[in-house]
Amino acid sequence: MPSIFGRFTPISIAAAVALLGGSVGLHAQNFPVTAGQKATAAQVAELGIPLAELAPNAPDSYSVKRGDTLWAISGLFLKSPWRWPELWGMNLQDISNPHRIYPGQQLYLDKSNGRAILRTRQASQDGPPTDTIRLSPRTRSQSLTDASIPTLSSQIIEPFLAEALIVDEATFSRAPRIVAAQEGRVLLSRGDRAYARGEYVGGKATGKPLSDAKGEPLDFRVFRNATPLKDPSTQKILGYEAQYVGKAELVRGESMVQVEGQAATDIVPATIDIVATKEEMWVGDRLLPEPPRELRSYVPHAPASPINGQIVSVYGSAVAFAAENQVVVINRGTQDGLERGHVMAIVKDGQRLQDKTDSARPQLKLPNERNGLMMVFRTFENLSYALVLQVTDGVKVGDRFVNPN
Repeated sequence: MPSIFGRFTPISIAAAVALLGGSVGLHAQNFPVTAGQKATAAQVAELGIPLAELAPNAPDSYSVKRGDTLWAISGLFLKSPWRWPELWGMNLQDISNPHRIYPGQQLYLDKSNGRAILRTRQASQDGPPTDTIRLSPRTRSQSLTDASIPTLSSQIIEPFLAEALIVDEATFSRAPRIVAAQEGRVLLSRGDRAYARGEYVGGKATGKPLSDAKGEPLDFRVFRNATPLKDPSTQKILGYEAQYVGKAELVRGESMVQVEGQAATDIVPATIDIVATKEEMWVGDRLLPEPPRELRSYVPHAPASPINGQIVSVYGSAVAFAAENQVVVINRGTQDGLERGHVMAIVKDGQRLQDKTDSARPQLKLPNERNGLMMVFRTFENLSYALVLQVTDGVKVGDRFVNPN
């Protein structure tokens, strides 16, 4: 399995009626719209959507507020919040750029002609107006640079995105490691200096020595342990999840120094400074290069083909059940067709019990029940991370997931 990992960015998507997108250092309105998204929106913009697809209590109007998210507002209007193209298409004429949705915009639900269309201005009424409203011009200035409505609250995923790492065992075992601290310290925290080197066995390097040469990485994330993640059904190891403990900066690369007057050489480990800690570090913790910041966009949507699987683990060593806004690892990845933004339905296995109303006492298997929704936001070859968006009951290892529709 490749040791692909990266920093995720705050999720940024258009509100209520719009496309999702996320970035670090870039504004949401800079994201392109795919041809498929345009086609869906154009079709819905022309026809509207059936009234049966609206949420039972869909409001006639809604004012976008600061702190709103697309997922929450989508749920106000549609039965299936991930069906964002319908929302966007419903107001395609009013919102030419779906990334430019801001607090203060008023949304109106037009349900004429048996179809639903969402607009940013109130539909015209037949006949003369019954009331006259006089408006006085006024000016209000406000920077909209960073005010667009996000898909989900960024604080839900952002801390996690900098931490999670799935690698193969060989990659982790070859990673550079902390070998010593100043003054014989056992624990390291922010501001401390430590020493590290590449993996050597019997004087032979099996990993790349740490170097401060031009073009070599200087910023590292520090990890501990590589916990195997097993498929709940087959018990096959699908990958290893490393525990994030902090960040370090390379000050000076490792080297070999000739001992004066002798043929022997001394090993001089690299010098690193600890710049951030989630918890205290110690000798033996591993270093992996800080990945470059990447442009990430999240478009919640159902998979085009059937995908099903099971939950492998709940993120957090002391957590047995996942609730809303918690992260789980699932046993499907890119080779199974999963991609960022896929929304999956969580299924709870029906209980097995004895029918006490029957004198023969046969065993019954109750039907499986839908337990909630989750969105995939990070994929690897055989595993993926997903955020639990909605849940009825606690989600545990072994629970199944299927397409939402």
